[in-house]
Amino acid sequence: MNDAGNQAARLPQHELLQERSFWRGLKAADWLFALVIAAVAVAVQLMLPHRMDNYEVAILWGSAAMAIGLGWFFKPLRWFIPLSIALAYLSTLLYAGDYDNNTKFLLKYFLSSQSAIMWQCAFVFFALFCYIAGAVVAAKQQQTTNTLLGMGTAFAWVSALAGFTGLLVRWHESYLLRPDAGHIPVSTLYEVFILFMVITAVMYLYYEGKFALQRAGAFVFSFMAVLVGFVLWYVVAREAQQILPLIPALQSWWMKIHVPANFIGYGAFCMAAMLGVAELLVLRKNGVRWLPDAQTIEEAMYKAIAVGFLFFTIATILGALWAADAWGRYWSWDPKETWAFIVWLNYAVWLHLRLVAGWRGKVLAWWAIIGLFITAFAFLGVNMFLSGLHSYGTL
Repeated sequence: MNDAGNQAARLPQHELLQERSFWRGLKAADWLFALVIAAVAVAVQLMLPHRMDNYEVAILWGSAAMAIGLGWFFKPLRWFIPLSIALAYLSTLLYAGDYDNNTKFLLKYFLSSQSAIMWQCAFVFFALFCYIAGAVVAAKQQQTTNTLLGMGTAFAWVSALAGFTGLLVRWHESYLLRPDAGHIPVSTLYEVFILFMVITAVMYLYYEGKFALQRAGAFVFSFMAVLVGFVLWYVVAREAQQILPLIPALQSWWMKIHVPANFIGYGAFCMAAMLGVAELLVLRKNGVRWLPDAQTIEEAMYKAIAVGFLFFTIATILGALWAADAWGRYWSWDPKETWAFIVWLNYAVWLHLRLVAGWRGKVLAWWAIIGLFITAFAFLGVNMFLSGLHSYGTL
């Protein structure tokens, strides 16, 4: 009893030491990054006061705080976020307040939203090729990494950078085309697919560095290539790249926080499914020697699902608050809400079985893969095949 009491007494001190070590571990570059993000937030608030109410100011500063926290937690974001903002700002200077300036060389081929997004799509394939080729070379030479795998990582970063820059530029373009109806680019299926690919790529790159998963990059970017194929078809067949005014149901500041939180969850779940495929290949009788070991892959899969579950839970709560604001009730068992609950319940059980029941191996890998199809139906299938209050997101 005394030992337990002493341990409990020591716990707050231990947590205090961890907190102190975190703050002491911040370098000059971390504080410079925080200063840059804060300066950007100040500039936005001063330059665009007529387009921001109190809620949007709160979202702006909340986003700035989150960006700083992410940059401190995942160091590459210290250059990724400022560079994306700088490139987007350069595009606004080139537009000079007139959308017809999109014929300028840099805008036409690099910095307009559609050009940047097409570069994102191209670099997904470049990264996929390098990850596959690098894994083959690593297997033959019994390496854990090589130049090709490093190029795959670099191309993955370029893809994410181009996609995020494209979304920021598209936000500006919406105001150029419709000064009274500009909006954050997370309202159409095309826009959320681009956001989806950016989030999935950045999350994978974090776990790649943390768990040395370069040799599994081919699985995640094979899935990304499928997404690119859909985006390209959507552009050609439906002209989905057009910037349209928001429908009334989406004219809410709730959209700015609900949709990104949702797609962090979706991105994490989809990445976990691809890691599940990799784990199953490793666990086969003959195995796949060029992949990381099954335990490492499963740990990364677990971390991804845990993060995805957290953000999907937050998104579901935000969605309920949005529903109360828009329709006067928090929950109505609309098909979209019902399937969101099914997705949430699926991963809640997955986490329970791993953390409490101690399950490991093939069952959880298969469960993560099946979870991808459940998530995909909640994301796309409901809008395509079922009707309800959320029936404005069809193909």
